[in-house]
Amino acid sequence: MASNTEQSAGQTPKGTKGIGFALIAAAILLFVVGLVGTKDPALSIHPMDQFEIKPAFGGKDLSIFTVTNSAIWNFLAVLAVFALMVVGTRGRAIIPSRIQSIAEMAYGFVYKMVEDVAGKDALGFFPYVFTLFLFIVVTNFLGLIPTSFTPTAQIAVTAVLAMGVFLTVTLVGFAKNGAGFLGLFWVSSAPLPLRPVLAVIEIISYFVRPVSHSIRLAGNVMAGHAVLKVFAGFAGALGAFSVLPIMGVVAIYALEVLVSFIQAYVFTILTCVYLKDALHPSH
Repeated sequence: MASNTEQSAGQTPKGTKGIGFALIAAAILLFVVGLVGTKDPALSIHPMDQFEIKPAFGGKDLSIFTVTNSAIWNFLAVLAVFALMVVGTRGRAIIPSRIQSIAEMAYGFVYKMVEDVAGKDALGFFPYVFTLFLFIVVTNFLGLIPTSFTPTAQIAVTAVLAMGVFLTVTLVGFAKNGAGFLGLFWVSSAPLPLRPVLAVIEIISYFVRPVSHSIRLAGNVMAGHAVLKVFAGFAGALGAFSVLPIMGVVAIYALEVLVSFIQAYVFTILTCVYLKDALHPSH
């Protein structure tokens, strides 16, 4: 089933869901504390302000042509990927430099993922999948720089990425299999009376994919950054009693480094699972 394939992909990083839910719960709790806890401006904490889209070069008005902070950090992420994969590997050295080693490891990691999950016939889509992985993981890591902006915490960004995957997979499925792609929704192994009901469930599950694909990434990134902001606010406001909040910031920052990679991995492996469904739709 289409839903079963997504569940099987989600089993690889089982701890990710627990981490994500914990971060989201902590973010909500601490956000409420920060808003309601005190009237003292020195102690007021607004963890969601960091996600506000603003003009990058001053001003308040936003238009379709305004260069925003999100656009700047998206561009920096693309620039960083270019520097890693093009500039860092231009020498093609037999004994690679550190940057070339990182690029080669990333290439091999995603190539093996596509081959193992989606099959050898999906390797034609490797450049697309690899680009998605690099953009997400680099954007997530750049967002950990203090005072930076994290585009992957914006549902507008992750929704575009998820819709790109959804449309690509759907078009490939119909182009390669024709009407046979609809076999993805018909569970032939189930008892005949249940098949129409399961088909409806499978269709709903299929169209929910871009929603879950985008919210999973944006929600986890946003929650982690919100928790960091709250603990940092406590550390700045409590003076001599800021030791515990500082320790919390260090621990959560280390966790966020891990989550930044895991969320890029989860997004990429689900893309591979969806590609497998498009290339081999029958149950």
